[in-house]
Amino acid sequence: MDDLQEGNLPQDELQQMKLQQDDLQEYVLNLPLPNEAFFTLVEATAGLVAVSEKYWQSKGLNGARIRVLVEITKQGGTVLPSVLAGKIGVTKANISLLLTPLERDGYITRTEHAQDGRKSVISLTDAGRILLAEQLPGNRETVAGRMSRLNGEELRQLTKLLQKLNRP
Repeated sequence: MDDLQEGNLPQDELQQMKLQQDDLQEYVLNLPLPNEAFFTLVEATAGLVAVSEKYWQSKGLNGARIRVLVEITKQGGTVLPSVLAGKIGVTKANISLLLTPLERDGYITRTEHAQDGRKSVISLTDAGRILLAEQLPGNRETVAGRMSRLNGEELRQLTKLLQKLNRP
């Protein structure tokens, strides 16, 4: 283990490591335009998600669970867990981890599927609808505050570009 400490390495090995580090640093800093755009998008998305999550935490809520409730609402108030998992991009096993506290808190119910008893159906409860109705406006306002760095035309252009990227 001591041989890995910089002070114990021969000078030529240190020089080789420095060259490799310099080459690697050059590689990660000088991105082709598509990769630069990708990483800029990822960074911007992470920042916006952090703004949204900070809002939810200030209300004692969890953004991932709110996302589940919003997606159930988008699906008309009821959805199969497998469909829900696909919509929010998690595995079937992970959707269960998100649903359990929502069910415990009374925001959703799980009932047996009418045609296939092996499946369950997730439904938004009145408490879930009330939670969303009370909390979504504040979250939208918080996110809009960050998005206000762009003017209306820029927002329309960004939306069109992102929709283009989302096409199959």
